[in-house]
This record gives sequence, C-alpha cells and structure tokens, in this order.
Amino acid sequence: MSSKSNAMNSPPNASQNSGPVSNIPGARIMAVLSEPLLHFLLIGALLFCAYTYLQSDTRSTPQSFVVTAGKIEHLASLFSRTWQRPPTRLELEGLIGDYVREEIAYREGMKMGLDQDDTIIRRRIRQKLDFIADDLGSQIEPTEEQLTTFLNESPDSYRIDPRITFRQVFLDPERHALDLEESMAKLLDTLKSDPIADALHLGDQTLLEHQNADRSKREVASNFGQQFAEEIVKLPLQQWHGPIRSAYGVHAVYITERTDGRLPPLNEVRDLVRRDWEQKHRTDLVESFYQGLMKKYEVAIEWPDTAAEEP
Repeated sequence: MSSKSNAMNSPPNASQNSGPVSNIPGARIMAVLSEPLLHFLLIGALLFCAYTYLQSDTRSTPQSFVVTAGKIEHLASLFSRTWQRPPTRLELEGLIGDYVREEIAYREGMKMGLDQDDTIIRRRIRQKLDFIADDLGSQIEPTEEQLTTFLNESPDSYRIDPRITFRQVFLDPERHALDLEESMAKLLDTLKSDPIADALHLGDQTLLEHQNADRSKREVASNFGQQFAEEIVKLPLQQWHGPIRSAYGVHAVYITERTDGRLPPLNEVRDLVRRDWEQKHRTDLVESFYQGLMKKYEVAIEWPDTAAEEP
C-alpha cells in the first residue's frame, strides 16, 4: 500500500516528458528565422553599418567653404532692394545661415546626382549659357558701316509711311444691292458738280470718320482695310474718286494732302537701327555659340517607328 502511494506521489520520469511538446520552442525559433522580413531587416542593418564605416573618414574631415565678405554684401544688397532698407544684424545672420544651408544642400545634391535628368535644372543651366553668350554680344559696339548696311538690308522695317488727309463718303452694299454702281455714279456726279455739297449727308450712315487728317498708311489700313489703303495712296489730289472698296463697302474719296513715304537716313533712325542690330547680333552669336558646342558631340537620333509616318 505504501509503495503504491509513493509511486503515485513521486515526480514523473524525464523519459515521460519526451515527445512533441519538448520541440515547441525550437520550432518557433526556426519559424522566426525563416521570415523574409527578418532577412530584409538584417541586410539593411548590415548595409547601414558598412556605409557608416566607409563614411567615417569623410565625417572626420568635413569639407569647408568660406562665406566671403563680398557674398555677405551681395546678400545685404538683395535684401535692401527688396525691402527698401538695409538688414539688421539678426536678419543678416539669418540670410547667411540660409545661404550656408543652400550651399551644403547644393553640394550634397550634386554628389548624389540629383541634378541628373531634372528638367528644371537642365533648363536653368541652358538659360545661364544663353545669358553668357548674350552678354558677350552686348559688349560689341557696331560701326557706322555695319549700321548702314543693316538699314539697307531691311528697309521696310524703317521706311516712313505715306501720310494722307482725305474725306470719304460711304455707300452700304446691302442697301444698294440692286443699284450700287448707279448710286455711286450719281454720288460722284453730285460731289464733282457741287463743291459745296454736304458730302457728310450724301452717303449712308457709318461709324467710319468722314474726315481723316494726316493719317499714316498703316492707320488707314487698320481702319478701312489694306486694299483701301494701297489704292488711295496712288490717287491724284484735289478730286473725287470712286468707287474705292474697303472692308465695309464702297466709298467716294477726296485726297486733300499726301506726303510720300521714304527710307530715312541713318541719323534719323539710328537708335532704332542700333537696337535691332544688337538684338540680331546677340541672336546670331548665341546660335554660333551652340553650333560650336555641337561640333564636340556626335548625336544619333533614333526615331520611333510611329514618327516615321507623316500625319
């Protein structure tokens, strides 16, 4: 009896604990080690440690640059132009601090290649190259011979327009659809036979001015149309003519005065010719500048198949 109770109260044998239960902790560890996320974290940690080690020399010897007195004066000048007063000491320190951050960001960004394939940066660099070439062109002084040649090569740009003083009487084609020619003939007969006739009230109503004093050919073309302007600059003075067609209908026209157009000498239009010459010279210089740069490169263009077909 006692032996039986002792057997019942004794602790279980170690052999009795063996089995699947004893392998549970090991199985959990293996499951964790096989997780892809753990592998990713470990690889990232190793890369970070390697980068830290490789960069240790760089951190121990930091790069240096100097914010010069000239740069500080430039920052202060920009502030003064914007705010119409010089910056305070605190404001100037803020400007310098911002410039230092910008310089560091620029240098680190260049190291990381952040400037590559960036459309805004590419355009800005091209603009600066254009400015350099343009500035070089503006420093060249044209000679008298160059300005005279330029004037003679493009005379229409500087030609002084004819100027005309005239009266006009308007006939509306819609109101005279069946008898326009006959109405114009009667109107001209009246105007020619009676010099004191009230021409203003002989024609049809219109917003066009009856009396036009000292108008340039361009002004006439703007108000009546190019065909009308081209025709009246050739008409004899001091008599009625018609029908003269405009963009609105037909007219009887009386030319009082006319000053013929002419090409002015250089001394009358020197400033205008010089401005245009400088503009063209700068444009040509920029083009020549780029043509010279392009000679350093061999450019191959691979057209896509869809671009080969003309729309």
